Amino acid sequence: MAEDVRQFLQPAVVSRLANMELRARLVVEGFITGLHRSPYHGFSVEFAEHRPYMPGDEIRRMDWKIYAKTDRYYIKQYEEETNLKAYLILDTSRSMGFGADGRVTKFTYASSLAAALAYMMIKQQDAVGLVLFDRVINTYLPPHATRGYLRQILLTLQNAVPAGGTGTGRSLHQVAERIKRRGLVIVLSDLLDDPAEVMTALRHFRHKKNEVIVMQVLDPLERSFAFGGDAVFEDLETGKKVTTQPWQLQRAYQSEMRSFLERYKRECREHYIDYLLLDTVTPFDTALVEYLSKREKLY
Repeated sequence: MAEDVRQFLQPAVVSRLANMELRARLVVEGFITGLHRSPYHGFSVEFAEHRPYMPGDEIRRMDWKIYAKTDRYYIKQYEEETNLKAYLILDTSRSMGFGADGRVTKFTYASSLAAALAYMMIKQQDAVGLVLFDRVINTYLPPHATRGYLRQILLTLQNAVPAGGTGTGRSLHQVAERIKRRGLVIVLSDLLDDPAEVMTALRHFRHKKNEVIVMQVLDPLERSFAFGGDAVFEDLETGKKVTTQPWQLQRAYQSEMRSFLERYKRECREHYIDYLLLDTVTPFDTALVEYLSKREKLY
């Protein structure tokens, strides 16, 4: 049974589910099932609706039913008492719609991961918001921590499609300006934009005292360029087509891609931004562990 649940950490399996709420729940359940196994045994996930009573708490908010069952005092937890405010910022530009050889697209991977993160956060009594962007911000849902709000976030993710051009740096700047209370910012994007502009925007979040995790999502072929023989490449955002022989360009392309990715990794480290490189075949628990590790450091 445990192995049956853990299959939902595999992107190819999860992507077959049309319902985003089902995707999120099964990914999180699969993750929790594997927490006791190396290397995740050091983490714990507590989904609580209450917290222990502390001197000074109002007696009227005591949950007497819990007391009757456990002989312990607990206070009902409400939205304004959430532990953390988190912002999931998802790239919905057309480049995110790429998926080679019938694999999961970058957008399907990133949106499924965002759904799982939102599900886990709200179950942990954290407040979570959602931002969708391409050239501009298209959706901005401020953080809340209710189950009803989780459904709204998941439905928004389920209905979203990759469309529009890329304006990562500009859009992230706009989001940073809209965040009034500092929290945890998680960016899910292929980051296929000018690194200088993107990093300036990420530093904007840090300047406003936010903690930041960048999850860069790529298709494996975008990293390897192992397309084989003659191929026609089409820009998903402009429609422009180029015919070429990938094998002649592969070595130079791989060198440029390594430099591109290393720049993000290096500059994120220099500015105390957590950076995680993912591709669309990476099991979801890799990203969920990164989130849990960051969350534990914040407390």
